[in-house]
Amino acid sequence: MTEDSQRNFRSVYYEKVGFRGVEEKKSLEILLKDDRLDIEKLCTFSQRFPLPSMYRALVWKVLLGILPPHHESHTQVMMYHKDQYCDVLHGLKVIRFVSDATPQVEVYLRMYQLESGKLPRSPSFPLEPEDEVFLAIAKAMEEMVEDSVDCYWIIRCFMNQLNNKYRDSLPQLPKALEQYLNLEDGRLLSHLKSCSAVSKLPCDLWFKRCFAGCLPASSLQRVWDKVVSGSCKILVFVAVEILLTFKIKVMALNSPEKITKFLENIPQDSSDAIVSKAIDLWHKHCGTPVHLA
Repeated sequence: MTEDSQRNFRSVYYEKVGFRGVEEKKSLEILLKDDRLDIEKLCTFSQRFPLPSMYRALVWKVLLGILPPHHESHTQVMMYHKDQYCDVLHGLKVIRFVSDATPQVEVYLRMYQLESGKLPRSPSFPLEPEDEVFLAIAKAMEEMVEDSVDCYWIIRCFMNQLNNKYRDSLPQLPKALEQYLNLEDGRLLSHLKSCSAVSKLPCDLWFKRCFAGCLPASSLQRVWDKVVSGSCKILVFVAVEILLTFKIKVMALNSPEKITKFLENIPQDSSDAIVSKAIDLWHKHCGTPVHLA
């Protein structure tokens, strides 16, 4: 086993058994005790380390602007958010867009559409591509965040971040994927080009949906820690690492359709290792954020 593979094996193993991150958890708890939360330090922490599950929803809510930095306001602000959630849900039930039998992710979609002025005239209208993206992200988020009010607000602000903050960056990611794959494995990129597969890579799944429906939630949340805290570029390195991990399989395929089909349905048992190595690759090419102190 090479030094790199040993390190990656140890990294994934320690995360699995819960040893890694004890010091990081203490550092985060110190940050969260501040009367006024330091957004910049929370961003830096989230860029450098995976967030502990017990604090992830809180940190995401602060970084996405759902909660203000001041602790004493959190309870009241969340009460306002809960009231707004209940009012919007009630309105949708009154106009019979949703019922108690409506799947929760579809409820979130209709709430988002109503609040953004995009509710169709009838619930039977076909979904737009952007609605499919929303549903994929909502389905993954539902597995990460237990409370339905928290879940809706995080999905809502996550989507707004993709549509606003990252609007100009996301279309550039396929080109960046090509650039970094060339640096990591030019031969693999040449194979994809020779098969005319580069333009057929599942970039919508990878970049528009941020790997929702591709990676399991347990792995995906570590990627979304980076997206929420300010870097959509991490998505490029997850895509690069998927291609590197399944290089032998991809090199054996010569049809762009077969390559795409395989990449859209990658085996789930490698996802933890893929994300860990993708984060290492991201730090290698983009640097590690400055120290928290």
